[in-house]
Amino acid sequence: MATRSLPKHVGFIPDGNRRWAVGRGLPKEQGYQFGIEPGLALFEMCKSIGIPEVSVYCFTQDNTKRPPPQIQAFRSACMTFAEEITRRGAALLVVGNENSGLFPPELRTFRARQGSGMKVNLLMNYDWEWDLSGLREGSIRSHDVSRLDLIVRWGGGRRLSGFLPVQSVYADFYIVDDYWPDFKPDHFDQALSWFREQDQTLGG
Repeated sequence: MATRSLPKHVGFIPDGNRRWAVGRGLPKEQGYQFGIEPGLALFEMCKSIGIPEVSVYCFTQDNTKRPPPQIQAFRSACMTFAEEITRRGAALLVVGNENSGLFPPELRTFRARQGSGMKVNLLMNYDWEWDLSGLREGSIRSHDVSRLDLIVRWGGGRRLSGFLPVQSVYADFYIVDDYWPDFKPDHFDQALSWFREQDQTLGG
């Protein structure tokens, strides 16, 4: 079996923030702020090894069912992350329903990609049904996002949870059991090593 090269597009599902907080005796909403630094570390890691495009599952329309303090803390953490990676040179595209009152107005300018560095697609107030409903107008709403090669999910979950269903169609799926705030570079190193050993034929 031939060894595969570096993935061109990696998706990240950074799950487990609330469970991490509860395990430390903290309110659930405090878990989100502890996910910012891991996100920045992973962003720099992807840049340094030359991955051209990444997608990050941030705030979804399903997350709006959570209590208001959690929603506010989650959106705030996502905003902080978006602002910082933009400052660090990311070519940022925010994918989500900007017509919703829960979509941060500060991010509307990024509904078209801004910047020329590594492509980062940030899913903010995203919903897969909203995405696919764009077909009525001729194209999915995430049409500027390329097909995924690899998806890495933290927190032990074995599901996509509505993450970019069209782009995920042939993606390899790697699970990290540790919660997202406990991110270590080895998590991604191991995911990449595993990816290189997978035999992907795309049905051929």
